[in-house]
Amino acid sequence: MSSRFVRLAETGRARVRIVIDGHPVEALAGDTLMVAMLDNVRQLRESEFGDGRRAGFCLMGACQDCWVWTADGSRLRACTTVVADGMDLVTTQPEATWPNLA
Repeated sequence: MSSRFVRLAETGRARVRIVIDGHPVEALAGDTLMVAMLDNVRQLRESEFGDGRRAGFCLMGACQDCWVWTADGSRLRACTTVVADGMDLVTTQPEATWPNLA
């Protein structure tokens, strides 16, 4: 995975392990998901409206451009959510699952 960001400062913070699309990566304690993800991959997510890749827009939690999901399907705003050790994230919106009514 190639990254979009290159960290130049604050490299002494504790390392946090997360998983992005099945790939284990490291972030630094206190990073937002946006920083952690763009330090490790080229986009936050795939657009649900076409083939475009998204990397955030407003960077302050006002738009809908930085949604990412946990592996269990929970939606998180990457620009305002602080990374936590063990997070398992996906960059494509999970398919909706319907309960078995049979």
